[in-house]
Parts: sequence; C-alpha cells; structure tokens
Amino acid sequence: MPTDLKSITRLLCGCLCWTAAAQLCADSAAPLLVTKAPAAAPVFDRQLGRDFEKYFHTTLQAARIPGGAYVIVTPAAIAGLGTAGTTAVKNGQPVTANTVFRLASVSKTFAAELTALLVEQGKLSWQDPANRYSPDFRINGNTQRITLEDLLGQSTGIVGHAYDHLIEAGQPVEQILPKFAELRPVCAPSSCYTYQNVAFSLIEPAIQSVSQSSYADNLDTQIFTPLNMRTASVGLSALQSSEGYARPHRKRGSRWAEVPVLPTYYRITPAAGVNASILDMARWLQAQLGANPDVISDTVIDSVTAPRLSTKNALRRKFWRDHLTDAHYGLGWRVYRWGEEELIYHGGWVSGFRADIAFSRQHKIGFALLLNAEDSTASQLTTAFWDMVFSQL
Repeated sequence: MPTDLKSITRLLCGCLCWTAAAQLCADSAAPLLVTKAPAAAPVFDRQLGRDFEKYFHTTLQAARIPGGAYVIVTPAAIAGLGTAGTTAVKNGQPVTANTVFRLASVSKTFAAELTALLVEQGKLSWQDPANRYSPDFRINGNTQRITLEDLLGQSTGIVGHAYDHLIEAGQPVEQILPKFAELRPVCAPSSCYTYQNVAFSLIEPAIQSVSQSSYADNLDTQIFTPLNMRTASVGLSALQSSEGYARPHRKRGSRWAEVPVLPTYYRITPAAGVNASILDMARWLQAQLGANPDVISDTVIDSVTAPRLSTKNALRRKFWRDHLTDAHYGLGWRVYRWGEEELIYHGGWVSGFRADIAFSRQHKIGFALLLNAEDSTASQLTTAFWDMVFSQL
C-alpha cells in the first residue's frame, strides 16, 4: 500500500471502485443526496479500499458469516461498498446494497440527533426533566432530576442495563416504568456512565409530546426523507415488509442457524428500533461528515459528539483494546481516542444481528458495517479498517 500522504489523499473519482459499488453507481433509482461537499475534504485511497475489500471477504468466509455489507464514504462520494453472502443460510437471496438489516443500538445515534434537531428548533431543551414527559419515571432516593441530556448521555445514575431483562421477557415499557421507583441510584445524574436501553427510550414520549406526531414519523420527516434514506424504517413490521430483508442468525454448535426476529427491543424504539440498508448508512454517514448541513447542521453534530462521561470499560473490549487510549460517551454516540485520533462510533448487537458505524470528522472518512450474524467479527472488521486508515496518515 502507498505510504505517502499525497497518494493517500488522492482524489477518488465520483463513480465507485468495485463491482458492487459500480452497480450502485449506475442505479439512478437510488441516488445519493449530497447538498454540500467541503471544499478541501480529504478522500479515501483506492488501494487501501481494495485491501479492505479483500480482508472483508476473507474474514467473513473464515467465520462463515451468512451475510454482510460495508460502506466507506467521504462527504462527496461512496469510496467503497462491498456485500457478501446471503440474507439467510437456507433459501436466502444475495445481500445487496439495499438489503435491510436491524441496526440495534446504532438506532441511538438517530434518537440523539433527532432530539438535537428539536433542541435546535426550540421545541425541546437538553435540561428538560425526563418525568415531564414520562410522569411514572421516578428513581427512589434520587433527589436530583434526570434530564433529557442524561437519558441520551447514559448518565441517569441508574444501575446499568436496568430492566433490560423485563424487555427481553416481553413486558411493555408502560409496565416497567413504575419499577424504576424501586431502584436506588448508583451515582448522581450526570456524574457517572451507566448504559441504559429502557431509560434511553424515554426520549420517545418527549419527542412525541412536542411534535404531536409519532417517533417514527419524526424520524421519517426530519431525517430519513431529507437524507434520501429510502429503505430506512422503524419497527418489526417495517423490517418484515422490506423486500429480501436480512434474517438473523446465531451459532448452533459450529454452524449458523436462522433464528426468529424477536420483537423485544423493538418495544424501545429509540434504543434499538431502526432498520436500514448499507446504502442508507452511507447517507447517514455523509450527513455526519457535513455533506447535508440543511438537514444535519454542524451544531447538531457538535452537540452529540462532544465527549461527556468517561467509559473506561470500552478500553477492555476485544479488538479495540489494542488501539484505544481513551473513551467517552457523548449523546447517542461514543467518542473514542485512537492514539492521537478521535473516532466517533457506536455499535449495535441484538439477537442475530451486528452493526457498527464510525467516522473521523478530521479526516472526513466514515465506515459502516452490517452483519446478519451475532458475532464479534464486526469488531474485528471495524478495528481492522480504522487501523488501515490511521496507520497510513
């Protein structure tokens, strides 16, 4: 691979590099919506992209992953897109750029930025108390109020993953909320990181209250449609109505087996309810890199990616621990320090699916990965990609 900075940042042509991407370039039915490309935006090196494409296919084959897709973007172009395998191990269709996957906790990035948009519009405040919109949400022994910022910043002070087991047992959020009164806080709000799914999802009634429309409609009108995310959706029925959607898989001994799509975490939509294709993720990433300021402004991105609370546990994650020097949570996004580089990231893991998304604001490069298998291969691929990128700079 080239090692000089000039060759690394050589301009990539507006069309796409590899077979899967070339097909997409010719698909006028799904154009990319880019309203602004920063004048001096760096671009991705073709050779590095080819090397990663080879690594992607080799790694998926070695792990026998049923199917997956990845995308590499700059603000102005898709610098690489690859797909592999099938939507199901039995009678599946080939994975394409438009195959819809579950995003799991990557859904949190959409919730945070939708909220930031409403804050920017003056409809919400980060300091609004959560129980203004969810009156049943009260924490025993906690005299300090929990704000919307605390919900999305994972800083409620509640024990981590509170009542996830009840979501997995099929209980609706309405029945779970009163149980929070039985918990004593592990710290004051805004003072420590405790990852949540149920509490995070309480941003939904806040958004619905100030907009007079559903959470799904808000996502569609403020993010999906303006960014031309044509296959993005919310909920189980939306996934299952997508043509050729990816089926979830889990290991059964040494083999992957298709498992049912579980409705459990779809009940907490902001935390884990979004579905999307890899082409949709390209559009979402480009918005993070400043390509669509009329939809997602720099102010919105600044607000959700500012590091807030330290997340030292991330430094012990398999594949990541060899690279990270610091880690924080922002609002719906993780903020990692990779050596001297900042990387904005979030991962998703739900029964039968994995999803990763990350971008460098400084270098204007974004990467997303979707797999229909519950496996650490996602972390292996994501860290390998960024190791290739950062080692070249």
